[in-house]
Amino acid sequence: MATCVMLRCLSSNFTSAMPFLYSSAQITPSRLVSRAYVLRTLFTTTRLSSALKFTDKHEWIRVEGEVGTVGISKFAQEALGDVVYCGLPEVGTQLAQTDEFGALESVKAASELYSPLTGEVTEVNTLLADNPGLVNKSCYKDGWLMKMTIANPKELDALMDEKAYERYIRSIED
Repeated sequence: MATCVMLRCLSSNFTSAMPFLYSSAQITPSRLVSRAYVLRTLFTTTRLSSALKFTDKHEWIRVEGEVGTVGISKFAQEALGDVVYCGLPEVGTQLAQTDEFGALESVKAASELYSPLTGEVTEVNTLLADNPGLVNKSCYKDGWLMKMTIANPKELDALMDEKAYERYIRSIED
């Protein structure tokens, strides 16, 4: 099956390049990059944080339905350095917006964690117990901290989107 898919891809790319191969005109690199080939090129970079909302304490939240996944920003994890311990809340903990819910310890410092929204903790990232460095390696994907229900969706309006957060970081760095 995989061989068939690979052959189909190769033959379709070869077919789109055939007019250039039989052409008597000089073949330039720009002509080799035909329209058909460019359309087949995959766009592989993603902006993971495009749907995230940020707090001024450098936590982020990604909301899917009534559940939000919470973590710390790239700026925060870089400022902390190598994370060596994650203290996270228990499932079922009720949090109000800005409540402290845990702490991260690194080789440089310790930092408290604050809830971006009001809600109940539904899950914690158990992988961080044995591998807290995931926060550094993949803060927006595998290094998430907890998941929580969203009790008051209007609180999201007070959080920053990615562009506003980037402006905020620049303002505190100056």
